[in-house]
Amino acid sequence: MTDSTPSDGIDAATRVFSDHRELLFSMVYNLLGTVADTEDVLQDAWLSWVARTREPGLGPVEHPRAYLVRVAVNKALARQAEVSRRRESYFGPWLPEPLVAKLDAEGLTGAGEDAAEHAEAVSIALLVVLETLTPLERAVFVLHEVFGYQHTETAEVLGRSPAAVRQLAHRAREHVQARRPRFRADPQVRQQVTERFTAAVAGGDLAVLLDLLAPDVTLWADGGGKATAAGARPVHGRDEVARVLLGGASRAPRDVRVRWAHTNGDPSALLFVGEMPFGVLVLDLAPEDGGIAGVYFVTNPDKLSRVH
Repeated sequence: MTDSTPSDGIDAATRVFSDHRELLFSMVYNLLGTVADTEDVLQDAWLSWVARTREPGLGPVEHPRAYLVRVAVNKALARQAEVSRRRESYFGPWLPEPLVAKLDAEGLTGAGEDAAEHAEAVSIALLVVLETLTPLERAVFVLHEVFGYQHTETAEVLGRSPAAVRQLAHRAREHVQARRPRFRADPQVRQQVTERFTAAVAGGDLAVLLDLLAPDVTLWADGGGKATAAGARPVHGRDEVARVLLGGASRAPRDVRVRWAHTNGDPSALLFVGEMPFGVLVLDLAPEDGGIAGVYFVTNPDKLSRVH
């Protein structure tokens, strides 16, 4: 018989945690919307996992995935109050930290080394809507709608009754549906619209821009008080959004260049000045006619540190 050492147990625990890390990252990010908070939660979950595997007198965890999901989701919920407090004092519209995946030579999404680059994340537009749910409603929605958990499984994760989870799911689904009906435009169409939009803004082409924008379009520009943005509130309406966009473009650095990528699964434009990221642009299209219903523009440098 070979004697085991504490490091053997930690190595085994590390392997199990690593096998589930991408799933846990995706779940927690979709609950919190920031990579830094997600990484902190995963660190706490890892420490809890190691402590549990080394607890004397306890046998092995029978279902590691279920255990790790329960720990990570509940730690994310516990962190939600701190995250919400920070957002209350945030300057201007708050947008999730973009998860950017590069495109390969054929224009396909390429997997990156960082878990954030290939994590399953819902769109920026949907994450903005999820911000308006309660933490429990959001957790139920993400587990059920994004990851396919049954209500009985979600109830076990959250320590709630299945009946309570069904009620939370119903409220969350109605809330999301009222604000953003289920619609996913063809990626090629989204890419074409993104390219036309970017060219129109850069070239100051008001006619093309007005043609692309839906009448009730909304612009969210997240500079966090540290970079170029459109003001303290979202901007609504085709004419006002066009005016703000062209005004901002006229003040932007002249040497801005564009790279195409996927951000949170959607075609997007990455803007650079030299080698420094300047902004991430993602568009949301209306289901009725494919007009641009939402413009999401992140320029806060704290949220662009992983963009390259």
